[in-house]
Amino acid sequence: MNDIIELVLGYLRGIWRNRWYAMVCAWLVCILGWTVVCILPDQYQASARVFVDTQTVLRPVLQGLAVDLNPNAQVEVITRTLFSRPNLEKIAQLTGLDAQDNEPEARERMLMRLQQRINLEKSGPDLYTILYENPDPQLAKKMVQTVVSVFEQNLVGNTQQSTDTAQRFLEQQIGDYELRLVEAENHLKEFKIKNAGRMPSEGQTYYTRMQQVATDLESARLELAQAENRRNVLQQELDRSQRQQLKGEGAQTIVLPIDGRIQELERKLSDLLVQYTDRHPDVSILRQTIADLKKQREQERVQYAASFAEGNSGGARSPKTYSFLDELKIKLAEEEASIASLQVRVEEYKRRHRELQDQVNVLPQVEAELSALNRDYDINRKKHDDLVARREALRLSEQAEQSKQEVNYRVVDPPRVPLRPTSPKRLLLMTLVLVVGLGAGVGLALLLSQLWPTFDSRRSLMESTGIPVLGSVSMMLSPPALHRERRLTVAYVSFGGMLLVVYAGLIVVERVGLLMVVRVAFWGA
Repeated sequence: MNDIIELVLGYLRGIWRNRWYAMVCAWLVCILGWTVVCILPDQYQASARVFVDTQTVLRPVLQGLAVDLNPNAQVEVITRTLFSRPNLEKIAQLTGLDAQDNEPEARERMLMRLQQRINLEKSGPDLYTILYENPDPQLAKKMVQTVVSVFEQNLVGNTQQSTDTAQRFLEQQIGDYELRLVEAENHLKEFKIKNAGRMPSEGQTYYTRMQQVATDLESARLELAQAENRRNVLQQELDRSQRQQLKGEGAQTIVLPIDGRIQELERKLSDLLVQYTDRHPDVSILRQTIADLKKQREQERVQYAASFAEGNSGGARSPKTYSFLDELKIKLAEEEASIASLQVRVEEYKRRHRELQDQVNVLPQVEAELSALNRDYDINRKKHDDLVARREALRLSEQAEQSKQEVNYRVVDPPRVPLRPTSPKRLLLMTLVLVVGLGAGVGLALLLSQLWPTFDSRRSLMESTGIPVLGSVSMMLSPPALHRERRLTVAYVSFGGMLLVVYAGLIVVERVGLLMVVRVAFWGA
């Protein structure tokens, strides 16, 4: 610790020995620095604040019905491209700066200075501040006003420009797809005309049609076989009845229609007796029904016998007389007609089946080509309808924009310029110059003490020479020399005080504003 203290004291003694060099250096640095600070041109910062509201009442109302242009993204793009070269050239033209620089290089430097000096800061969610510094306060204000105007024009016109561009694109695409639709319709029409008679039914392919025809053919054949069986049975019954009539077997051997019902009920009774006893209610009811039908059968036989006797005697039958043979003949004729109809149906299905088999290599190809044409037509129609819907949504958005802007733009603080310069901060710079001057003086004195070293203590002498130091002799100044040293000390302190007085005077003059007159005269000249 003592070594550090001794080292610091040695540095301080070295600085004190070269104090006049430090004073001169401090004065030179301060005078030069203060002069530069005083003649720096004043800069006036003009500013304006604008508010961009993207939350309008129409947005939630039109959601899903119109095109959402995303105003937040639009504002972000506009703020990023505000200082593009076209906008900078427009700003320079409106403020008259382009007339001052006719050379291409000078014009390029002017545009670069504009890009560096104009600032757009986001001071809130939807609040933007526009700043610009210039020695001329009126030019600074005009510049900010111009930037505000360009910002507003871009903000208002960008949505309309985007809408117009999208409108033109949609109109072009709709026209293209209309031509494609017409072409697809013509191809489809020509294909249907060329392949008339080969076109599949709606929702059916060749193989489904083949399967359907085969199924219909089998069903018709089955119905035909059933009809033929019924005809054969009726024919047998008619033949048997006619034989009995010719043999004169009488009415008792004639089979009546009611006999079939009685036989059916007797079979059902036999089935019930297998499951139940004779006392079961269903068995009793069925037996009673069979007995009633048998009584009715006896009555019908009596009637038939009477009519049969009248027929043999050559008498005419009564229209109300029951004739079993006539009924059989009618049913047989009906079955013959049904068989003829079913035969025609079977032949038709056979013909269709043969046609489909003969076209096994043609119809699938026709169906494939038709499916491709329909697919192309459906795709083009879907695209066309989608584009038309988008165009209508865009028109609705455009009408909404005309009734109320999607982005609400408002100037919160109009462009203004402060009465006093905003930069440079001369009070701070003057203080900084004073600190730098004093630091430079101390640094110079310390450097000289290291370049011109002296032994200012016995310890340093002993450490440097390695020889023991027995003692030291202090220098005794004569009265004239002592008086001279005191005058030099007073002069040194006076010079240091004068430096502080000059600093304080400059601060006061700057606060009062007298230096502004000097700067105006200097830069004006």
